Order: sequence, then C-alpha cells, then structure tokens
Amino acid sequence: MAMQNVFNNVKSTAFGVAEKFVPILKASKFQETGVITPDEFVAAGDHLVHHCPTWQWAGGDESKSKSYLPKDKQFLITKNVPCYKRVKQMDTHNNSQEKVVDADGSDEGWVDTHHYSEAGGGDLTNQVSEMTLETPAAQSFAKTDDIDDEDDDGEALDMDEFEEQGLTLEVKDPGTADVSQAQAADNDIIQARTYDLRITYDKFYQTPRLWLTGYDESRKSLTVDLMYEDFSEDHANKTITMEPFPHIPGPPMASVHPCKHAAVMKKIIETVAEGGNSLGVHMYIMIFLKFVQAIIPTIEYDFTRNFSM
Repeated sequence: MAMQNVFNNVKSTAFGVAEKFVPILKASKFQETGVITPDEFVAAGDHLVHHCPTWQWAGGDESKSKSYLPKDKQFLITKNVPCYKRVKQMDTHNNSQEKVVDADGSDEGWVDTHHYSEAGGGDLTNQVSEMTLETPAAQSFAKTDDIDDEDDDGEALDMDEFEEQGLTLEVKDPGTADVSQAQAADNDIIQARTYDLRITYDKFYQTPRLWLTGYDESRKSLTVDLMYEDFSEDHANKTITMEPFPHIPGPPMASVHPCKHAAVMKKIIETVAEGGNSLGVHMYIMIFLKFVQAIIPTIEYDFTRNFSM
C-alpha cells in the first residue's frame, strides 16, 4: 500500500501541474463522454442542495478561489455524517468475484467487487432491465414521517448492480436518517465515527471529485490508517489518495480519484439511452454519490428513497 500511495501522490502532483494548462470546458459533452462543464457542475450542485438541505455550497479560502466557479459555490459540503461500522465488520468480498470496469484498457478502472457473483453474474448488457424516466413532477421526495425503512446495513451498490437494478436512484436528506438499527446493533460495533464530505469540480478530469475527513467519537481527526478502516479495501488500494484540498488550507484529505468517473457516468448514460430515455445533467451529482458508495459503504450519507429514471 505504501508504494501505491507514493505512486498516486506523484501522479496527482503531475496532474495538478497539468491542470493549469487544461482549458476550461465550455461546451457540454455530458451525453457524449460523461464529463461536465463548471456551469453544469453548479447546476447539479444546486439540484442536490435543493433536495438534500444537509448539503450546502461553500466558498472556501478566497485566495484559492477558482475563477470558473461562483465565489460562493466553490464546493459542496455536508458535515457529521455517521459511520457506525468498520468495513471489515460487513465485508463479504471475494477476490474471485472482482472485475475492473475499464474503459481504455489501463489497470486503473473502477473496481466492481461482485461481478461474478451468482446473484449478479453474467454480462451486463444482457441483464439491464427496461427503464422508465419519470417526469420531474413525479420525482417526489420523502418527508421524515413517510420514509420507508430499508436495510441500510447491506452491501454497497456496485457499478454493475447499480445498472442491473434499472438505475433506481433514491433521494432523501441524510439528516432525516433512521439510526435505530445502528443503535440497537451488537456490542462489537463502536460508537459512531463521523465524516465531513466535500465535492469539488476537477478541472483536469472535468467531473465531480469527493473528499473525506474523518473524526472519532470525540471529534478528533482520524489518522490515515484509521480512515482506511472505513474504505473498501478493494478500492482503497487503487482509488483513494491523500491530497491537499484545493479550496482551503490544512492537512491532506482522503479523496476518491476521479480518473474513471466520466467513463462510469458514460456507461450509465448509455444504459438509460438503451431504454429509450435520456439522463439530465442536473442529476449528475446524485448519481455520482450513488456509485461512489461502493468505496465507502459504511459512511451513511445515502439514506434515500426510490424514484425511477
């Protein structure tokens, strides 16, 4: 893992330099390639904040402000997200079921940790069910008193499973989460850690990027090793990097590297299109938060309710 971290840090530094020379994306290429413009990032962030008020826009350090984003909308943040379990307490991963979702033949693809399992095995294109896209008026969002209880302690939704289930997304403010199951769990579950989650726009990859800061029960910062206990081992060795946050000073934060985000989103867009529908760019960050849950399955930001697409 140490060598992988060194490699990731060197690569990220190189990309940070290269980003300065990358022109700002002006024309939308969302449908074609899965990338978004800064304006589309802001629109998708506004959509998230509107429906999930625990997410808010932030401006950060003015000296680090990006000119291609509004000063008060530099990044998205949600705080005090609970994490009741360590990944090893719920891990059922089998290496023989792992496959890398790889769009360009490199070894840096998205890890699908249950590709060959009996429940979800086989070729994706032969298993995607017909999908329907509801109108905005039909995309109702739950209030606290009418949210259906779900098994939130199950496996995180992996890439192929997400598509196989007809791209059924669920949207609800995580601040209304029912934590009774976690509170009544076995004694071997420690008191909740919490995480602050941030989403930035990555100018080089032209996609959202997720950042995490963890705290123990006393609100003291978690070490890197302790945070790795809350990341899927399959992804932590390939996807998680520790890097300086671009909008505020401070120690490095854990970040989900965005090198494959566009490829994953393009695959989702194509799957929706196969059902005769189209995916609106305003949904980008909500979908993004769904598929990164495979990396952080015990960080419970995704308490949501179904709506069809």
